[in-house]
Amino acid sequence: MELCSIASGSSGNCIMAGENDCHLLVDAGISGKRIEQGLNSLGHKTSEMAGVLVTHEHIDHISGLGVVARRYGLPIYTTEGTKQAVLHTPSVGKIEESLFRVIAPNEKFSIGNLEVEAVKTSHDAAESVAFIIKSNGRSAGVITDLGTYDEGIVEKLKHLNLLLLEANHDVNMLLTGSYPYFLKQRILGKQGHLSNELCGQLLCSVLHDKTGAVMLGHLSKENNFPELAYETVRLEITMGDCPYTGNDFPIYIAERDCVSRLLSV
Repeated sequence: MELCSIASGSSGNCIMAGENDCHLLVDAGISGKRIEQGLNSLGHKTSEMAGVLVTHEHIDHISGLGVVARRYGLPIYTTEGTKQAVLHTPSVGKIEESLFRVIAPNEKFSIGNLEVEAVKTSHDAAESVAFIIKSNGRSAGVITDLGTYDEGIVEKLKHLNLLLLEANHDVNMLLTGSYPYFLKQRILGKQGHLSNELCGQLLCSVLHDKTGAVMLGHLSKENNFPELAYETVRLEITMGDCPYTGNDFPIYIAERDCVSRLLSV
């Protein structure tokens, strides 16, 4: 099982995951050219992807979706609510409805030799989900854009081998920064984004002996630093109520503007 971030952050998100001859894109929030260049650097092509999993309709997750869909005819897997929101986003351009494969939150479905599960998330979008991908006893999860989490999400993430998890902001940076009050409240709210601290606390609940690696994603450019996210998450794990420390597992940062480390188990 492989997991790699081609781009991750408020300016655009695109993740590749899969194994052997079956790989998927999770979101297409950067240009088609950047997606192709990123995949090429990993030895892949956009045309070879088995499909695009779309988490939700915010533009940093779908800005390149129209180009990818029109150029390569890739099937698009997403919820009905997200489908309708995408179709009504003018900047994406026309996408043939026949390319959409509508899935339900918390539903499992197959793409090639991959088993995919859409996990319902708390975010201010039409019908947002995250995705878990499994094959041959190995698993990976791409979990971003969630304002909060509950025991249901914890249970879904408990046995994953690879995990890209949101560490969006540092609370103090956000509160003292230049964002208007309403935007700060949105980000901090239960339909916003996970802070560094909450990311670390969630990891405390899901880490296990067969965790291969964790990648911190969707970092805010204005309200976070990679080093701060890394150290805060490590500290939360070390000081939290779990049998591990922040040094027991590899923790990486998903780069905002370039391809990140390829994780593999």
